[in-house]
Amino acid sequence: MSQRASILGAHRFLRKLPSGQIERLAEMAEHVSFPAHCRLFEEGTPARSFWLIDAGQVAVDTLVPGRGRVTIELLGRDDVLGLSWLQSPYQWQHGAITTQPMQAFQFDAAKVRQACEEDPELGYELLKRLMAVAAQRLQATRARMVQARSTAA
Repeated sequence: MSQRASILGAHRFLRKLPSGQIERLAEMAEHVSFPAHCRLFEEGTPARSFWLIDAGQVAVDTLVPGRGRVTIELLGRDDVLGLSWLQSPYQWQHGAITTQPMQAFQFDAAKVRQACEEDPELGYELLKRLMAVAAQRLQATRARMVQARSTAA
């Protein structure tokens, strides 16, 4: 297994994925670094990538009329940044900005979607894992909303 694939295979999101699938994903990944306060994407723009975070932190945000940008969630090491690349029309539903210098593996979304079409087992594994991420984030959002309501009451 290549060094990049070994590192990727240790990421929480990809653990226990078959080595051949990790190798394939490693071919589509680039290790990148971003400084603090770097806007990675804007709501409504094309979702061409996603990231597996190694280090640092990023704030996922949204524009709220009359309030400006509001942070929805903070993501860090071992988190997945970006889910909008998976669903047509492949546009970001939120924005993201680094709050600390960030290192991550960046994936070309079109290449990963193509690989999933060519290898349905890979596609199914990634879909299950991404759905688990989405479900966890929905539960966390629900908990924050319930807490905000009880605080406001």
